[in-house]
Amino acid sequence: MMATVFLDIQGVILVNFLSRGDAVNSDFYIDTLKRLWARILRVRPDIDIGNVLLLHDNAPSHTSIRTRETIASFVWTTLPHPSYSPNFLPLSPFWTHETRIAR
Repeated sequence: MMATVFLDIQGVILVNFLSRGDAVNSDFYIDTLKRLWARILRVRPDIDIGNVLLLHDNAPSHTSIRTRETIASFVWTTLPHPSYSPNFLPLSPFWTHETRIAR
């Protein structure tokens, strides 16, 4: 099983699970983004839904034309994903913090 996690400064907004053997394709990812849209409206009603910053990697499901069109229809901004570096991962500080809490 794999989890896709969306969070903001206040914490986790959405966790979406993918069953073993299923693939993360554009259809799955677009459905996940639509769930995220609805979840933001429900749990963060004070947020300007058109002012969301999205950081994801450059996987084909994240960069397909249909996915980019969906993100554009939400008027969200996609942040550029940095080149791969084992010394820098955008969410490393978050996971370090979460690991300390879990211990």
